[in-house]
Amino acid sequence: MESEIAFDMSPSFVVYKNGRLERLTGETIVPPSLNPQNGVISKDVVYSPEKNLSLRIYLPEKVVETDQKLPVLVYFHGGGFIFETAFSPIYHTFLTSAVAAAECLAISVDYRRAPEFPIPVPYEDSWDSLKWVFSYIDGTRPENWINKHADFGKVFLAGDSAGGNIAHHLAIRAEKEKLNPVISGMILIHPYFWGKTPIDELETRDERRRRKIDGSWEVASPNSEKGVDDPLFNVVGSESSDLSGLGCGRVLVMVAGYDIFVRQGFGYAAKLEKSGWGGEVEVMETKREGHAFHLKNPDTDNARQVVKKFAEFLKNKHYLISLL
Repeated sequence: MESEIAFDMSPSFVVYKNGRLERLTGETIVPPSLNPQNGVISKDVVYSPEKNLSLRIYLPEKVVETDQKLPVLVYFHGGGFIFETAFSPIYHTFLTSAVAAAECLAISVDYRRAPEFPIPVPYEDSWDSLKWVFSYIDGTRPENWINKHADFGKVFLAGDSAGGNIAHHLAIRAEKEKLNPVISGMILIHPYFWGKTPIDELETRDERRRRKIDGSWEVASPNSEKGVDDPLFNVVGSESSDLSGLGCGRVLVMVAGYDIFVRQGFGYAAKLEKSGWGGEVEVMETKREGHAFHLKNPDTDNARQVVKKFAEFLKNKHYLISLL
């Protein structure tokens, strides 16, 4: 019985019939360091001692001895709420590249993962991390990198896959609870949204592929009454999901043409535009790539374009150009 598989999401994880989950990827961690290739330094800081939760702060080394203020990026990792951490090699590589390109201060959040800590725990941990970051607005808290270098007039949320899902819900909650300071913008990379019914004629009807997404959500959220139509997951297709209260002014949605979630990304941007939300939304599509390709193959031209666009959005270049 121990070896009988109940649900197979290889190469990510498998669930056995006795209930045990085995993570097949995302368990390696790398320590914080100075990256000599791009001059980005990092360190880990505990944000919730009672839950033993940490985050990783990234900063361009050239500003450490200065008082230069930088945009603040709060980043949430992907992995279906089940695998990967903020300290995985793929995220460390991506964040150092993004920080070097965008010249920002980045805070990459680790949260407790399902199924040991089922949804909504990852959302609650992520919300706690955001409140921890914002507690530094007066510049008198223990972590000096944030005190010295965080420009709280330029705060961005971002995440890929499940982390993009988290970022969206935090932006909604930030507006609802009037969190201060105001979030400037949000970047969703290949966001993890789904529903029982395809949202348009182009979304896959392949039952085997759809069942895998359904099953993965059920592993992460076993207590959800609506399954994949839970409003936490079915953000795009659900009529009850209102995007008009999104708590930021600008959104960049990145999609990949071969990604099973590509139509959800396009649908999210379209729904946001029609919702009555008063901000600006932009979509970047990478046509012949799959889900999270930029993390798996960071040295390709397409991956570099993702980092470049990410940095331009944080630097607000496209907006400045439109004003000229």
